[in-house]
Amino acid sequence: MSSSRWTPFVSDGPSRGLHEEGNPRHRPRVEHDRDTPLVHLSGEDGTGWTTFTVDRATRKWAVAQGPTQKVTAVEAYGDLRARVDET
Repeated sequence: MSSSRWTPFVSDGPSRGLHEEGNPRHRPRVEHDRDTPLVHLSGEDGTGWTTFTVDRATRKWAVAQGPTQKVTAVEAYGDLRARVDET
């Protein structure tokens, strides 16, 4: 992944944590750097993650699923960079 610092989006409320109403184990998380936003979504039961990422300049995207948020972020980001570099 890029060497720039990843930063989360913030909410206006007192808590930055989000979860599905009635299911606190099902959580989304959004972070970004200058070039790429990443959207992470935990499994319905709180295990496993899906990450969706988009290149801001080209709007190309990639998705990955795996056991941890880090694993899916690295895979989705790597796949996206490969797709962007193809052009």
